[in-house]
Amino acid sequence: RASSSIDRPLFLSSLLVCLPPPSYPPPSRRDCPAPTTMAVILETSLGDIFLDLYTDKAPKACENFLKLCKIKYYNNVIFHNVQKDFLAQTGDPDGTGRGGSSIWGIMYGKQARFFKDEIHPSLKHTRRGTVAMANTGGPNTNGSQFYITLGDDITSLDEKYTIFGEVPEGEDGEEALAKINASFCDDDSRPIQNIRIRHTVVIDDPYPDPPALKEHIPDRSPEAKPDKHDVDRIADYENPYNRFEGKTEEQVDKELKRATAKSQAEVLTMIGDLPTAEVKPEETDLFVCKLNPVTTSEDLETIFSQFGEINSCEVVKDWKSGDSLQYAFIEFEEREACERAYFKMENALIDDRRIHVDFSQSVAKTWQAWKRGDRRALQQGFASNARDRDRGRKRDNHEANEKGSKRARHDDRDRDRTRDKRRDRDRGRDDGARRRDQDRDRDRGKRDQGRDRDRGNRDRDRDRDRRDRDRDRRGRDRDRRDRDRDRDRRRDRS
Repeated sequence: RASSSIDRPLFLSSLLVCLPPPSYPPPSRRDCPAPTTMAVILETSLGDIFLDLYTDKAPKACENFLKLCKIKYYNNVIFHNVQKDFLAQTGDPDGTGRGGSSIWGIMYGKQARFFKDEIHPSLKHTRRGTVAMANTGGPNTNGSQFYITLGDDITSLDEKYTIFGEVPEGEDGEEALAKINASFCDDDSRPIQNIRIRHTVVIDDPYPDPPALKEHIPDRSPEAKPDKHDVDRIADYENPYNRFEGKTEEQVDKELKRATAKSQAEVLTMIGDLPTAEVKPEETDLFVCKLNPVTTSEDLETIFSQFGEINSCEVVKDWKSGDSLQYAFIEFEEREACERAYFKMENALIDDRRIHVDFSQSVAKTWQAWKRGDRRALQQGFASNARDRDRGRKRDNHEANEKGSKRARHDDRDRDRTRDKRRDRDRGRDDGARRRDQDRDRDRGKRDQGRDRDRGNRDRDRDRDRRDRDRDRRGRDRDRRDRDRDRDRRRDRS
């Protein structure tokens, strides 16, 4: 028994040996003195926790805790350290485990931030729900942080920290502690879903208020609102197990479709089929399918031009055979024209075929322009002969290379001229500067002519070498045929 048990006289020891042991009721709190008063209710996101304080054993710690609750210091503070079957620590407004201040530090400044330990030999961590101060940086550094034990007989904490209260048995606080103990935490013992002290209710405060405390007592409790701790964690008010609670079936279906589309877009982004997951198709593009193979791009453009100006109209063809794949893309100048065509041409009859019209979901031209870094292409779209040009390039590499080199030369010249004109317009150059620019353009033209001549010579040399190889191959084939013919004749004569 603890020191609070009944003392028996020594001269009765012999008689007590013969007597049967008294039938004491089993203690509900082993080796713990009864708390002085039920003082505070902690309203947390997982339930209410009732606290009984040892005001006679740890008066300094109890006064500090009660006054901090009175000024609503603990409102919206998270449990930043939860270790299963060990303890749950809170009381730091910063949520790091290094912050917090005592009530005297708040009233009188940083020099009074901490107060000394009040370690009593009769107070042990013998049962779950023991409440004690958490030192910030070693002994005698008690501020605002405290912890509640989540297991029995935690002897490693005895006589190291100031115990100043407990959670009474049989109250709702036991259920809240069980929920805190079952919470999921990361490797740093930080709960995945925030657990907060939403409000504190002071039932009994035997300590008078210091005069400096009045200016710190708010008129009303602070409102709960999301803060920095909800950025990388599940907020305490969210339900991670049923995020569709309170929503209609239509809202749930829409949210699931949106989440599925986002997930698919992210996968396409990772494999390189989309520039970003947020990319959207153009609102001026139509997709037309179920076409007759004989329907051409010119036919579609003629039919759909009645709804507005068309930037491009292309029936997609097989790159190898050139046959129509029976679907097309049509780009209008204005969105209103695209919408009119969508409503009017759905299920229309073209070349004895009922076509299907829908808004295009393709971002191919945006993706290609994004890869080239060409912003103008994002606005102008793809040229109607782009696929034909690709097919011609694959059919005749030499011709395509020659066209590409010419196009590159023209693009370089156009880009240089545009840059020079812009420079002249913006800077307002004088006549002397313009003459220097003309000389520079002439020199650049000579360099371009020399480069074009060298490039043409290389192309001619390559063509000549190819023709020579072809001629040599034909000669070898002719010699082989002659040898085979002579061998056959000799065999026939023999």
